[in-house]
Amino acid sequence: MYQSILKLLKNLILKNYQQLAADFESEYDKLISKSGGILSAESLRSIHAALEEGKVEDVVDKIQQSLNAAENASLNVAVMGDSGSGKSSFINALRGLSHQEEGSASVGVVETTMRKTPYQHPKYSKVTFWDLPGNGSPNFHPDTYLETVGLAEYDFFIIISSSRFSFNDADLAQKINEMGKKFYFVRTKVDSDLYNEKRAKPKSFQREKVLQQIRDDCVTHLQNSGVPEPQVFLVSNFDLGDFDLLKLEKTLLKELPAHKRHVLALLMPSSSEDAIEMKKTFLREKIWLEALKSAAVGLVPCMPFISGFGDPEQQACLKIYRSHFGVDNESIEKISQNLGVSVDHLKNLIKSSDFCHVGKDDSIAAKAKSCAEHLCSVIGGPVSAIIQFFKVYFLHIKFLDTVADDAKCLFQMMKQ
Repeated sequence: MYQSILKLLKNLILKNYQQLAADFESEYDKLISKSGGILSAESLRSIHAALEEGKVEDVVDKIQQSLNAAENASLNVAVMGDSGSGKSSFINALRGLSHQEEGSASVGVVETTMRKTPYQHPKYSKVTFWDLPGNGSPNFHPDTYLETVGLAEYDFFIIISSSRFSFNDADLAQKINEMGKKFYFVRTKVDSDLYNEKRAKPKSFQREKVLQQIRDDCVTHLQNSGVPEPQVFLVSNFDLGDFDLLKLEKTLLKELPAHKRHVLALLMPSSSEDAIEMKKTFLREKIWLEALKSAAVGLVPCMPFISGFGDPEQQACLKIYRSHFGVDNESIEKISQNLGVSVDHLKNLIKSSDFCHVGKDDSIAAKAKSCAEHLCSVIGGPVSAIIQFFKVYFLHIKFLDTVADDAKCLFQMMKQ
């Protein structure tokens, strides 16, 4: 990894732009998740062309535009299903809220959604989950349902059922597909099915066999209703780390536009170690792009002083990562209440709550490096570019790894 970074910087410094463009695209392909990355194919072509022509400022602008698009992307998710299917619980779970918290979606066995209702994500203000009435509800005729709820408003649809999917569900999916939108079938309350099956047949119970039977039954009924090759994701709203939520996330990430993948990866709960690792992968890509941008800025005299990565920026960066992984102060307070332990106890178990512990280095060597960095930043040029790249890259990675480890630590505690 470090050799490839040095190779990129070397070509940037030597102004070997043709090779730099080729190396950039190659290294980016290795870095991104299998689900895709922040940069769209069009953005990659633009950056490649700018690198070939040696237009470093254009490269910085294009990377910044892509990062801004990812950070400011809106996401509107339509969630539909009949009463009692678990759609409101599903929305609450993805928003990190319990049923009784302020702002949570109403939950009940009778129809509680009589009109489309938006629920904003508490951390990501541009992400909205729309709780839609069931297809066939008294106020919504099946033939005009999609027109009434406003098909064009949503990025994708999640169709939820706690049993077999109905003909109405299949018909709705086909209409969504005809209009060029994506839909996903989510079968909820799988944990209850497993519990009931185990209680009824304790001697012959096989967990994976029961799950496969549930999945096959849903697929068969959807195929018989006219949906070709349906994908069904099994989910428990009370145990998001189990079953198919991660598989659903990977599928969504592959099919969303590039600039919307980032926000989806961030909002998904840290419900398993695999989910935490996936989130890390997406953030590593962003770190790499930020560091490359910083290297280009470092070529210009005094620019690192204007748009550098000093203590205030580092503290803000750590705070953002803590929020992304659910180890911020507010999240820790919730976890302490759920586990019945003190906030101080949890904070003693993690490292990212103390910036001085993670980011501060008052050693003589660190102070010497800081002096060298300031001097090179005044002059600009190749050495400054290298220093800025590695400073931004390694500090971000250090913060990211620390926070992700803390998230895994808290996840293991909640799992016990």
